[in-house]
Amino acid sequence: MITRLQDEYKNNISKMLKDKFNYKNLMQIPKLEKIVINMGVGEAVKDSKKLDSALSELTSISGQKPLITKAKKANASFKLRAGMSVGLKVTLRKSKMYEFLDRLVNIALPRVRDFRGVNPKSFDGNGNYSLGLKEQYIFPEIEFDTVDSPRGMDISIITSAKTDDEAKELLKGFNFPFIS
Repeated sequence: MITRLQDEYKNNISKMLKDKFNYKNLMQIPKLEKIVINMGVGEAVKDSKKLDSALSELTSISGQKPLITKAKKANASFKLRAGMSVGLKVTLRKSKMYEFLDRLVNIALPRVRDFRGVNPKSFDGNGNYSLGLKEQYIFPEIEFDTVDSPRGMDISIITSAKTDDEAKELLKGFNFPFIS
């Protein structure tokens, strides 16, 4: 099943990018490869139920089950042992990736308090964009009454673009709200 943004990319955005950057081959046109969502759950060291609630929230936000990440090293000051569960991550590809990006841009980001846009300087130099959110409440799948504590998440949008300018134009094609 093709999503709305996939259709938009196929019909409009790819042609716009090809004209703007004068690509000779269709395979040179940048595209979205994956979206990775990370959620640190440091309080899971003391209470394992926090990890379960974060797991259910991230599952409903992303539409697929997250991977539980483990601590690599022990840290006595945080009472953390190697191998303890400390976070969650999920990698979205293909149609789930486009559906998540659609919900992020059109529904979730406008619900952020005092939202003026996202930072256009958050590219890594290789055409990938990272974004941090402070609360999971902005997603409509999360019911405010069932949340025990606010948790932030990092969202990384990985593209096949070689430069940041190409990736920025790709994300602008998806109506990504950059600060002017």
